[in-house]
Amino acid sequence: PTHGRAMLTAPTRAPHAARARAPREHQGRRVRPVRSAVRVTAATKREVDVCVVGAGVSGLSTAFTLMQKSSNTTTLVTEARDYVGGNITSKNDGTYVWEEGPNSYQPGDAILTLACDAGMRDDILLADPASNRYVLWDEKLRILPHSIESAVLGDFLTWPGKIRAGLGAIGIRAPAPEGKEESVKEFVSRNLGTEAFERLIEPFCSGVYAGDPAMLSSVAATGRVQRLEPLGGSLVAGAIMAQKEAAANKKPRDPRLPEVKGQTVGSFRGGLKTFPEGLAKKLGEDVVKCNWKLTSVSKASDGVGYECAYDTPEGPQMVRAKCLLLTAPAYVAAEVVKNMAPKASTALNKFYYPPVGSVTISYPKTAFRTDGTSALPEGGLTGFGQLHPRSQGIRTLGTIYSSSLFKDDKRQPDDEFMLLNYIGGARDVAIKDMTEAELVEQVHQDCLKTLLKPGTPLPKVVGVRVWEKAIPQFNVGHLDVLAEAKSALNEAKCGESDGMFLGGNYTAGVALGRCVEFGIEQATDVMMFLNANTSAKSSV
Repeated sequence: PTHGRAMLTAPTRAPHAARARAPREHQGRRVRPVRSAVRVTAATKREVDVCVVGAGVSGLSTAFTLMQKSSNTTTLVTEARDYVGGNITSKNDGTYVWEEGPNSYQPGDAILTLACDAGMRDDILLADPASNRYVLWDEKLRILPHSIESAVLGDFLTWPGKIRAGLGAIGIRAPAPEGKEESVKEFVSRNLGTEAFERLIEPFCSGVYAGDPAMLSSVAATGRVQRLEPLGGSLVAGAIMAQKEAAANKKPRDPRLPEVKGQTVGSFRGGLKTFPEGLAKKLGEDVVKCNWKLTSVSKASDGVGYECAYDTPEGPQMVRAKCLLLTAPAYVAAEVVKNMAPKASTALNKFYYPPVGSVTISYPKTAFRTDGTSALPEGGLTGFGQLHPRSQGIRTLGTIYSSSLFKDDKRQPDDEFMLLNYIGGARDVAIKDMTEAELVEQVHQDCLKTLLKPGTPLPKVVGVRVWEKAIPQFNVGHLDVLAEAKSALNEAKCGESDGMFLGGNYTAGVALGRCVEFGIEQATDVMMFLNANTSAKSSV
């Protein structure tokens, strides 16, 4: 849960906040709708080169990159809600700062560069790379290995488990089955053994995807790891070859970017929402339109581009775009294309989004154990947070140590310690029927088993939110379903060659940083489409 949740998706249950409530229907910073900069051709009809549906990080990253690299391209970004950022939901009630959606990101150069380009260099926060991550096993929080030395000398795996993982990593294991897409569980168990899977990868799948590793695809969900085996014949050999490839293609690093040490995670001062709001600010109020609800999409009457009808605060609006980029969740995109491409709509509706709850609570510092199993620095257990394998009797998927994660950005009173807990997922969908009080009680009981002194009373409740459709599951067959949807769009003459692009986390990956990378890459695809069509018209 430290950085995997890239962009949770609506609908949600209304959240609880300790001291302040935003309007129940729309939680988050309100971005007022303003006039558009697009060219007006009639009272309510506007024309743009690119219309981006959805102002999450994917869509904003594409629009921002287009502004940078193709200044003559007119772009409109529309968002049905009253704020940007998708389901990045940072809250601030004057006493606490907390996240109710994704919590952090892996600080790759793509997201750091965009942050610097948009004037957010001084807002970047990086956690201490020396901080530990923990996994609960046999009633003990064990440090997740962060080096070969710690993997060998630590107590995370037993010696038989270490030997099995080591032999498998160098290629002494069963070969990959031919013609079969392995699940994450099958791939890891075959390569590293059952113990490594149960103690390491199973909680990782719960923390990042809130998913079932027996269902998640090793290719779609963990592609960067899965590719190592065919690349080098084993995970170790593949990793060495991948490092050589990266070194050969390495470009000089932008000197503006902060140094990233070790396996750390990032955020921004004031919470993750600083990033999408910063991109939207640079794009300008003329480009980003909130409270614009898409009601219909159709091919333009002359067959070139798309006509999008919106309900807006200013009344009905019609937008004509040469290129349409859909970055909304798959089930929303399914409704958008239903009339134009019913087969594509059917495919998009196959993606599964299980419910996930985020429960942020705060305890007095005196409530934590001081015997080396406490989240407090003086207790010896500092770091990012902890993960709970499903076999260990803890219902909470994972717990983030919010108070120690980004120490340079005060987020709670000095005498308290705040925890962000994720609960639910593909193997615990019943959480969607629990009340807020029941969720808090469950999380509290789990904290008593791992962090708190016996008898600690219920905590202060900072924020509770249940995302009824949370993280898209990259299950076995995911890439085939995505290809099916794209093929059906092409068949209906509204695919990428016709100017309609699918985006968002179900296409890119659920990690926030990956959504940014994908958004940047997609801007290149959009520019190529526009340039090709401009050239074709010029030749005619």
